[in-house]
Amino acid sequence: METSDLRIALFSGNYNYTRDGANQALNRLVGYLLRLGAAVRVYAPVVAEPDFEPTGDLVNIPNMRMPVKGRGEYRLPLGMNEEVRADLEKFAPNMMHFSSPDPTAHKALKWARARGIPVLASVHTRFETYPRYYGLGFLEPTIEGILRRFYNRCDALVAPSQSQIEELLAQGMHSDIGLWSRGVDRNVFHSGARDMEWRRSLGLADEDVAITFLGRLVMEKGLDVFSEAVAELRTRGVPHKVLVIGDGPARGWFEDHLENAVFAGFQTGADLGRALASGDIFLNPSITETFGNVTLEAMACGLPVVAASATGASSLVDAGVTGQLVKPGDCGLFADALAPYCTDAQLRAAHGTAGEERSRDYSWDAINQAVVDTYLRLANAKG
Repeated sequence: METSDLRIALFSGNYNYTRDGANQALNRLVGYLLRLGAAVRVYAPVVAEPDFEPTGDLVNIPNMRMPVKGRGEYRLPLGMNEEVRADLEKFAPNMMHFSSPDPTAHKALKWARARGIPVLASVHTRFETYPRYYGLGFLEPTIEGILRRFYNRCDALVAPSQSQIEELLAQGMHSDIGLWSRGVDRNVFHSGARDMEWRRSLGLADEDVAITFLGRLVMEKGLDVFSEAVAELRTRGVPHKVLVIGDGPARGWFEDHLENAVFAGFQTGADLGRALASGDIFLNPSITETFGNVTLEAMACGLPVVAASATGASSLVDAGVTGQLVKPGDCGLFADALAPYCTDAQLRAAHGTAGEERSRDYSWDAINQAVVDTYLRLANAKG
């Protein structure tokens, strides 16, 4: 089978209605597949005013607002109705790709297995860690069990970092797990996008060292650890400012727990690249990412990175060279790692430059070809 012979049905819980790193990667993948002559049909929730236009043909699936406080902007897929089943039959896919283990994916997986269609699942986030941020940590073993059953019924998985692959193997999620890394748009993210006038317009002085956060303002991004780490710096008398890029339901909480922080709001495109490059240090305490797109983007912008030593960053950050990796949740250790960057401009520059150079290894076409190769391997094995 050739790439142009592929007919891929891609299922996503969020393809374009709320912008995030996972759906940006999926849209880039679909664009690459279409350029190679493959046929792709995307099944995902459709809303009246999505964050961006989808790449490829998009079919609406049954869904409802996510029944979790603070997550109302997300939709929960509910299964496959007759219209979706009829559309699938007409499209006649020879490959199925699932990007989230939601109720629709479970139904579609059963549909695919009954027809002998090969199935690939991509892992984009650590769903089993989410309950702890909503006081429901006791659910983690149950969710992990559901994930294990779902993923092991697929033919193969792809994950965005080697550290995440090792985690999935240790959890028994599958034995056939390939690497689908992430790329960075170097037209947007680069150190030359730094804009001192833009910084000044936000009240940041040229000599201020801005510790930067980028992402959706939701608790599972580690907002509590971020705020406690910078509070520890303040207690120690280490000079710094805070620059927050992004928005979300926990913005009010974050504002209340950060002293004298600058909130730049939601940014996209060149504005996002300018905002990120105009920071000085990137702090990412989150443990939920499987790769950490924002970490790579910060590196491309020339910022040294202080991140949790977890699956989202440990394959990206070279400790002592491009930044520092810190034990997850240890606010004191995060402050220890941040302090030298706050006071040593030469260290910031050296590690920032090394990170920007490291980011050049991530080319989107080469990265997406790894997924195409997996499709073809699975399809030929079934053939």
